[in-house]
Parts: sequence; structure tokens; C-alpha cells
Amino acid sequence: MSRIHEALKKAEEQRAASQGAGAESLATEEMAATIPPDLSPAAVSPPAGTKMARPPLDTPSGFDAMSERCATHTWNPDLKTMLFFGPEEEGYGKEQFRTLRSRLNQMRERQPLKRLLVTSALPKEGKSFVAANLAQVVARQPGHRALLIDADLRSARLHSALGAPSSPGLSDYLLGEADEFSVMQRGQMENLFFIPCGQQTSNPAELVANGRLQSLLKKVETIFDWIIIDSPPAVPVSDASLLANACDGVLMVVRSDATPFDIARKARQEFSTNHLVGVVLNGIEANSTPYQEYYYRAYVKPNGTGEAQG
Repeated sequence: MSRIHEALKKAEEQRAASQGAGAESLATEEMAATIPPDLSPAAVSPPAGTKMARPPLDTPSGFDAMSERCATHTWNPDLKTMLFFGPEEEGYGKEQFRTLRSRLNQMRERQPLKRLLVTSALPKEGKSFVAANLAQVVARQPGHRALLIDADLRSARLHSALGAPSSPGLSDYLLGEADEFSVMQRGQMENLFFIPCGQQTSNPAELVANGRLQSLLKKVETIFDWIIIDSPPAVPVSDASLLANACDGVLMVVRSDATPFDIARKARQEFSTNHLVGVVLNGIEANSTPYQEYYYRAYVKPNGTGEAQG
């Protein structure tokens, strides 16, 4: 008979023999005193090969564990399209993304909004550009973490724009070949994390619909302020509507003087009214917005410091 079992038996006998209100307390104290120190729960090591439980990701230790286990790379972003990696604080397009960030933050005061899908009606309308820069501008806020996911498993672009490795990534997780730590990476921008597309697959729609995406988002959402997902275009394939089921809202990107009206309307019909949170008009020429020209002439110095001129 083990020493622990003997101690428990002795404590039970004492509890049965004890009289008065203090009996239960007395037995508990005796049991604690009788168990040898080397067999206390804190001192007992798990058997060899036992898998220890991971700390919850919504705790500081959980975030530290994620940060330590996800890969760190020196990204080589395209500074022409990845606007917030350069040293300049101001520049054409940056203020529009700050405004978009503010609008979305205002919306989440009225409705749950953390998982945001960014899509478009057709390819080459700028959805990846919008998704990446929105994630960057969120991560630039002190104390805010953003997770950018490339869920366009058919024509992934984000890893190229960021100058980051393309795998392991989302498809590897959906296939069950990698966990949430190994598919996530970080670069030189603090608080911006990235899950690339991963290996090429012949059945992207089936992968997206297999339920593992929901599991991934549920595991990591507690430690991020925003999860921004870049999806395939909504009209040619079904992936976007499947991805939207796992998200709180959809942001549609429409290219100025390029997206046909009927195609944009058809894309809009792929999502419920509650899901669509807004539309971004992309590709506007700088000289078509006089107020923007006034802003940069009046408030930004020629060297781009952003200090007022008067």
C-alpha cells in the first residue's frame, strides 16, 4: 500500500473519530502533515513522455510562449506598398489607413468586431494591400497586437509583399501538419504577427471548410486586438463566403474606375447585411483629392516630419 494511500486512510479514520465543529479542519491538517514532502503534488514529476498542458494564450505566460515558439525573421518588405515599414511618419495613403483604423475602432464599440475579413469582387483590386497596411497601422498603436493571415490559398501575395517566408502557414495548419505556434511568424515590426499561406494545395475550399480555421482563431484571438484575414476574391470562387463564416465582419475593397458595378453588387450579395462593415475605395489618384493635397502642403514639412507649418 502506498504512503499516500496510508495517509489518506489515516486522515479518514481521524475524521470519523473526531467530535465537534473542528473535526473536518483537524483531519485536513493532519493529512497535509502526514503526506511526505517528497510526494507532495508540486514535487511529483510526470512520467517520462507525458505532454504538459500549455498555458492558456489569454495569459501573459501564454503570449510569451507564443512569442518564443513562433519564428522570427528579418522581413524585406516592399516599401512602395507596405507603407508603415519606412522611416517616414507621413506619406500619401498613411493617413487614410489611420482613418480606416479609427472607423473600425468606433464600430467595435457598438458590435463585436475582432476577426475581420478583407476581400474584393475580382483579383487585382488591392485587397492584400489593404489587409497588410491595416494590420500594420493597428500594430503601430502602443499596446495593440495584430495578426495578419493570408487565407488566399489560390493566389497568395502577402508573403511576397512583406518579404517573408511563405511556409509553414495556414494550409499546413488546416491539413493538421502544424500547430498554431509553428505557422506564425514575426518580423521587425513589434506587435505584428503573420501567418502566411503555407504549402500549395489542390483543394483550398475544402480545407477552409474543414473546421480547423475556427479552432485556430479561437486559440489565438484572446491575445490579439485584431485578426485581419486576406481572402480570395468573392465572385470567382466560394472561399471568401466560407471564410466570412469564421469572422465578425467583412471589409470589401473596390478599385476606382475598374470594378464593374454589377460585379461589385454580386460580390456584395455573397455576404449578409450584418457581416459587411464597409467598403474601401482603392486606387484613387492623388490629384483627384484636393483636400489631401491641401493637408500635405499645409501640415507636413517637405522633409516629412509632420510638424505644422502654421
